[in-house]
Amino acid sequence: MIYYITGGERSGKSSYAQNLALSLSKTPKYIATSRIWDTGHRERIDRHIADRDERWTSIEEEKVLASVINPNDVVVIDCVTLWLTNFYVDTKNDVQLCLDLAKAEFNKLLDIEATIIIISNEIGMGVHAQTEVGRKFTELQGWTNQHIAKHADKAIMMVSGLPLTLK
Repeated sequence: MIYYITGGERSGKSSYAQNLALSLSKTPKYIATSRIWDTGHRERIDRHIADRDERWTSIEEEKVLASVINPNDVVVIDCVTLWLTNFYVDTKNDVQLCLDLAKAEFNKLLDIEATIIIISNEIGMGVHAQTEVGRKFTELQGWTNQHIAKHADKAIMMVSGLPLTLK
């Protein structure tokens, strides 16, 4: 079962996803996709880990998500935007290569008998990116979101802390 949860920044996506995971398992996994960019970022990640209680297993995995998910797991993947950023940086902003790699990696999740809750962002609904690299990333994010949503069993959009069921 794949749940896709999307929305804007601070829309309630993470809280919703974590509560959903805890309703489905006493011991869910939290997969953080962010790279550690600097000391301040590391501190922010440490605070997020501390916010989750002992029921959670926290895993940091930048790209190869399927490698840390076992059959029957309940996992929250947070988030697609940071996950894509890792591919985008590693491919030197090659949108097509990045999209191909991300789709291939996501498609591996479809073969795992687990409950996977994927958090993403609707960055294209905000301010228009000022740089070409930013505009290309926004397109990449949109195409990736469409691919994930198409294959998800359930899709929810969070708006002002409220879940809107898309499918």
